[in-house]
Amino acid sequence: MGFGAIAIGSVLATLIGMVSGYLGGRFDLLVQRGVDAWMAFPPLLLLLSIMSLLGPSVWNITIVLGVAFGIQNSRVVRGVAMLVKEHTFVESARALGAGHVRTTLTHILPNVMPTIIVVATTGLSTVILTEASLSFLGLGVPPPYPTWGGMLSLAGLDHMYRAPWLAIWPAVALSLAVFGFNMLGDALRDLLDPRLKGG
Repeated sequence: MGFGAIAIGSVLATLIGMVSGYLGGRFDLLVQRGVDAWMAFPPLLLLLSIMSLLGPSVWNITIVLGVAFGIQNSRVVRGVAMLVKEHTFVESARALGAGHVRTTLTHILPNVMPTIIVVATTGLSTVILTEASLSFLGLGVPPPYPTWGGMLSLAGLDHMYRAPWLAIWPAVALSLAVFGFNMLGDALRDLLDPRLKGG
């Protein structure tokens, strides 16, 4: 579910960020005001409201987390796309007659892709933690499916005083997953960032 949400969010963030950063002007202003309005709400409160309306299911939470991740991180993709589009090779492609779609897909997207990969990897830990929070509050994945947040709530709470490992092992697994994906994202950033090569 985390990987599915990250896939949806990465595609959405790339689409919004690339188009907004490349076109600029009024379109960029309009899109960024919508992103600002989305980011003005506290993320967990917004997700709780949406999930209470849609109802808990695997597909609902995957799509909602993907959309939330995509809109929030489109700002990062937009910043990199705006930086890349000012380079001389993009201006040369335009001067040779390349259209907007070809310029974006051939020249800008490959240069933005390392940033997208790093944002997706580091965002995976956030998505996993958010899903665990929603499951703990009863608005995540329904009970037939096991989740770390669900293991820490509901019927397990009655037995945790007598069997504390019911709380310890899901919490340890969740902490290790979040820490591991954060470290992977940091390592990918060091590997893919051209400014850090050779340092």
